[in-house]
Amino acid sequence: MQSDAKSIDQYVNKLPTERQESLKKVRKVILDHLPEGYEEVMNWGMITYQVPLEVYLDTYNKKPLMYAALASQKNHMAVYLSAIYTDEQKREEFEEEYRATGKRFDVGKSCVRFRELEDLPLDLIGKAIASIEMLDFIETAKKANSLKKTRKR
Repeated sequence: MQSDAKSIDQYVNKLPTERQESLKKVRKVILDHLPEGYEEVMNWGMITYQVPLEVYLDTYNKKPLMYAALASQKNHMAVYLSAIYTDEQKREEFEEEYRATGKRFDVGKSCVRFRELEDLPLDLIGKAIASIEMLDFIETAKKANSLKKTRKR
């Protein structure tokens, strides 16, 4: 469920009050832990934390690299952790730590879904957000991009 909101405030203010409060709290955790250089914007219909194109343009789709995102979907809210899910070891460690919290574990391909803020281990989300510096994330993307180019040949 993508939003057509043009600003983050507009996106959040269109949500029901309970979801507004939950997303504001998760957003604060993300911003408090976000490594230097990433930018917060509305992109892909959600609040996105990305590598600015001025820093890295050579992406596979010519769009900014999405590091993480925050969204309100029809039946849940979600934190997208693209960077964690590009590294098998980081993904496994994250999922193991998540399960150890005892909180409801509901994940997708690159996201953690939650219906209520209490379902989300905010400390672990902050740790995951803080875990990859922008230049390291760019290097991972470059390697993945070069593998895709090699496979196409």
